[in-house]
Amino acid sequence: MSNHIGDPGHGHSPAAWTAVVIMLVAVTLGTLFYWFDMPILVWASAALLVVGAIVGWVMARAGYGANGPKYAPKEH
Repeated sequence: MSNHIGDPGHGHSPAAWTAVVIMLVAVTLGTLFYWFDMPILVWASAALLVVGAIVGWVMARAGYGANGPKYAPKEH
């Protein structure tokens, strides 16, 4: 991680964390459903992956992104 002043945080924001958690759950469930040969739920997991990306984008647009007004970075 960079210590430059004005560093956007490289994803250390509520929007990024929420998106990554949703997408991680989607990939985990998709792998599990693939293992148990449940194709409908594999596709549902793929849809959840897309939903995670959309949620992250919406949260960033709502101000919870790295440069958003509702995000206050923590000092390290």
